[in-house]
Amino acid sequence: MSLFAIADTHLSFGTDKPMDTFEGWQDYTKRLENNWNSVVTENDYVVIAGDISWAMNFNELIPDFDFIDNLNGKKLILKGNHDYWWNTVKKMNEFVLENKFESISFLYNNSYEFDGFSVCGSRGWLFDSDEEQDEKVLNREVIRLKMSLDSAQCDEKIVFLHYPPVTTNEKCEEILNLLKEYGIKKCYYGHLHGVAARYAIDDTIDEIDFKLISADRLNFMPYLIKKF
Repeated sequence: MSLFAIADTHLSFGTDKPMDTFEGWQDYTKRLENNWNSVVTENDYVVIAGDISWAMNFNELIPDFDFIDNLNGKKLILKGNHDYWWNTVKKMNEFVLENKFESISFLYNNSYEFDGFSVCGSRGWLFDSDEEQDEKVLNREVIRLKMSLDSAQCDEKIVFLHYPPVTTNEKCEEILNLLKEYGIKKCYYGHLHGVAARYAIDDTIDEIDFKLISADRLNFMPYLIKKF
């Protein structure tokens, strides 16, 4: 059994916003499907770290979740900045139940326990900003990540975020301080694409291993996190 991860699938089967127009994204859904099913088995888990779909509501989301549900393995999904369809946990769980998306679960104020380790995560937020609204959202995201970490039952906690907590020229001290407080050793994140990926940190900082797992950065191949 294995844990994989990927971020920023940006599916748009129910909306008219194809990513194929961007460099490197040509025929990306077929590439993602083929790559995913070549490495992920039915017994494996895959964390999708935000920006799953361009859908604005549940109706538009159905074909994208149908695509995800038909991929191998079980999926743990967290929120990205473009997941406008995101709703309360109750409504999202009702949605997957009604549509029989049996392989999809949500990583939101909670954690998932595996053999000797826990999967935790949150969306995260922007770096230092003078906007009062951004400060409020960041504070909420810190609380959500703390709730996820507090719910974890294993000493080893692997963290997934959508926004990078650190880049080559910026850092989110509030998120980083929380990661250090909980002794996190591995943190995976998305959000950065194309030329912006040059600012990504794929390295160890303050004893935490960081890695960018956005889909285009991984050439649409789920990244192996751990075998267990």
